[in-house]
Amino acid sequence: MFKLTSSGTETVLYNFQSGGFIYPYPGLVVDTHGNLYGNEPYAGENGQGIVFKITTVGDETVLYAFGGQSSDGFQPNAGFIFDKQGNLYGTTQSGGASNMGTVFKLAPSGVETVLHSFGSQSNDGVYPFDGLVLDKHGNLYGTTLQGGANGYGSVFKVSPSGTETVLYSFGSQSRDGYASHDSLVFDKQGNLYGTTYFGGANGYGTVFKVTPSGSETVLYSFGSQSGDGLFPFGSLIFDHRGNLYGTTLGGGANGGGTVFKLAQ
Repeated sequence: MFKLTSSGTETVLYNFQSGGFIYPYPGLVVDTHGNLYGNEPYAGENGQGIVFKITTVGDETVLYAFGGQSSDGFQPNAGFIFDKQGNLYGTTQSGGASNMGTVFKLAPSGVETVLHSFGSQSNDGVYPFDGLVLDKHGNLYGTTLQGGANGYGSVFKVSPSGTETVLYSFGSQSRDGYASHDSLVFDKQGNLYGTTYFGGANGYGTVFKVTPSGSETVLYSFGSQSGDGLFPFGSLIFDHRGNLYGTTLGGGANGGGTVFKLAQ
């Protein structure tokens, strides 16, 4: 793990191999004290992934090792989010009561709670790949790669008590996108925005919007113009005017992907 100043000076804070685990995959989150939190999908005493904390001076602590209790999730592939109480929330791609992934809560003390096991209800989404977003009421939102009513993945909501609602099942309309594996973003009205890697009018992925009531709109299908990007990868961001920005893995004038802007 490294620190990079605005002038370009790098400091190595921690060497992961020295802690018995390697290859941390997702990004980091920081608390109010400057401590950093992340995960590694295959490390830990059970070989099912860990959550780690690294202080500002580079001291590392394993807060939680997945797979140590019945119906626990494992293989966390996404970053975390904090609530106001300092609890961490995230997803695991596998494990849980149905072995199809979980949404979990991790207290600052390291106590973990599985809030939802995917595949536990009819038409549920399965195999969440990316992280969550949190609304002001403490509800969590995310996407799954597969499952839902049509087998192409879902947009879901999990309440603070762990009640899950499938807001939208991909593949429910003509030329819909599918295989969403990036975190969602909110607008000021509470609408959710994200991308799908496949599908859309041309098969190269989409940008979509889902309202709080679960109505979905395909805002853009990639491959719709000359030199367009293909296969969006990475979460979207808003500017102050409401325009969306993101990246694609392929396409563009040189075939190496693009940075795109989608006007609202």
